[in-house]
Amino acid sequence: MKRPALSAIAFSATTLLLSAAAMAETKTRTITFENEGATLSGTLYLPSDFQAGTKLPIVVVTGAWTSVEEQMPREYAEEMVERGFAAFTFDFRGWGKSGDLPGNIRFKEDPQAKISDLKSAFAAVAQAPEVDAGRINGLGICASAGYMVDAVSGNPLVQRVGLVAPWLQNQSIVEAVYGGTSGVEMLRGLSSAAAEQPGGVVIPAAGPAGAEGVLMPIGGYYYEQTRGAIPAYDNKWNNLSWESWLTYFPANHAPTLDKPLAIVHSEAAAIPDGVRAFLMAYKGEAVMTWLNGIDQFSFYDREDAVDAAANAVATHFGS
Repeated sequence: MKRPALSAIAFSATTLLLSAAAMAETKTRTITFENEGATLSGTLYLPSDFQAGTKLPIVVVTGAWTSVEEQMPREYAEEMVERGFAAFTFDFRGWGKSGDLPGNIRFKEDPQAKISDLKSAFAAVAQAPEVDAGRINGLGICASAGYMVDAVSGNPLVQRVGLVAPWLQNQSIVEAVYGGTSGVEMLRGLSSAAAEQPGGVVIPAAGPAGAEGVLMPIGGYYYEQTRGAIPAYDNKWNNLSWESWLTYFPANHAPTLDKPLAIVHSEAAAIPDGVRAFLMAYKGEAVMTWLNGIDQFSFYDREDAVDAAANAVATHFGS
């Protein structure tokens, strides 16, 4: 497949040397862990030739909103294994194979709950015998980029962080995306109405272009069975999510981040202005890679986009 042209700020040529000539085989094992009274289910990825007693650096990978670990997190976990790392993915509370949020709530995009889950995931992998606990890294994709920033900030378990196609919103971006002040208030009203119903109000997350009553009526990755519409995908959204999602502004959280950072994004992907706002306020060591002409969904599963992004963050994690 033809690769996109790449442009980068501080993009090392050694990144290109990490591109895998062939897919490496992996082996996996399930790891469960506890957080706030719920059991979460995750998967540890290792090279097929892993030998007991070896300890590898690890990358904890998280995905876009509404996603489960078998979607883009698994894609990037396998890429990290190709490049010499162990990797770990998991389902957040209320999604996939993991237990419920308090009140038996599921399918709620709750930033604070997901940040808490991520912190517990880092603690869990630090105890795994296959893992070098002194070389733990975090990789957040799309919406979970903000969660990743908040989970690693001030966290002594984590050494470095990478963000791919990060959705880093602030109040002005939220209003621009969701229909201005009136649109935001309307959606927050859906949260208030959902709170009056046991378990909230659950709607389909993805549907064909133009579908009504669907969170993402745009087709594409989440709707296509050859891409993200896999059997494991919940394809659900709880309207309780809107209040916590629309008031979460990770683009403003750069001053708290105390880890070296790598970001991979594209002007053709979602809200690049959020990345610029974040970097303006970030005072640490940053490597920024811009890929040409890559849309948001392509970062999830398009071979050339994933390979280029994985190369960039793996180089960062290996520094």
